[in-house]
Amino acid sequence: MAAADPAAVAPSVSRAVDGLTFAHEAPGIDRPARAALQRAPLGGAFVSAYLTLVVLVPIAALIAHAGGAFSAGAGWRAVTNAQTLAALQLTVLTAILVTVANAVAGIATAWVLVRDEFPGRHLLDAVIDLPLALPTVVAGLTLLTLYGPGSPIGLNVAYTRIAITLALLFVTFPFVVRSVQPVLHVLDPEVEAAARSMGAGGWTLFRHILLPQLMPAVVAGAALAFARGLGEYGAVVLLSGNIPFQTQLASVYIFGEVEQGGTADAAAISLVLLLLTLAVLIAADVFRRRYTADAQ
Repeated sequence: MAAADPAAVAPSVSRAVDGLTFAHEAPGIDRPARAALQRAPLGGAFVSAYLTLVVLVPIAALIAHAGGAFSAGAGWRAVTNAQTLAALQLTVLTAILVTVANAVAGIATAWVLVRDEFPGRHLLDAVIDLPLALPTVVAGLTLLTLYGPGSPIGLNVAYTRIAITLALLFVTFPFVVRSVQPVLHVLDPEVEAAARSMGAGGWTLFRHILLPQLMPAVVAGAALAFARGLGEYGAVVLLSGNIPFQTQLASVYIFGEVEQGGTADAAAISLVLLLLTLAVLIAADVFRRRYTADAQ
């Protein structure tokens, strides 16, 4: 019996997975109950007050400090000087590189942890969270021991861009994995089996059936990884060497400005990173909402 055309398989199997529930939805709660929970005034007031105190007030203080620097003209000079631009460019490009790499590796890792059974799987699952649990300076020292002078594996790349990339890969790896895993848990393996029985190959199965279901989670995890890459300090301060125009990242440069008493300049540069991070997170959230709405 001839195998079915993979291009024709995807639409039919895609219809079969339309009823799947995303991980962020609670299938046991009906719409009226969910609406009643959303109308709870006390919970909303508590969350708003806590968010304001812990997040919004510090951000407002930073914006006010940076705004004073910009109004005096010093902020623009601090942001647009050659050294700052070089640090921002290296930071953004490296964050994009590690985000893409960890998006691919994160999907593969989540798939293995959910779909495969092998000795040590639960230990591996626990180890993935280690970069988040370790103090970032400890992570930097660990990486310096591995990739610096006297490396036990003979790989001395300290104070280079390679070292920076390796450090950011380490600290951003868990985000996509932990975002994708819950979605894979609720996807029915029988749908994949049905697609294979109808002639869909591995790439067709991933592209037309799995990836559309995983995309919101992948984008959310990638956005968090990118944000972490932009602001990471502890894991890179020991490895980067802080060489201007070569290995100087924005976070390390900001700390240097603070040490030298240039807090206004540091606030101005920090505001740029804050706006970049906020833009990426908002874009990811808008994409997730629209993608989920179109899929329903």
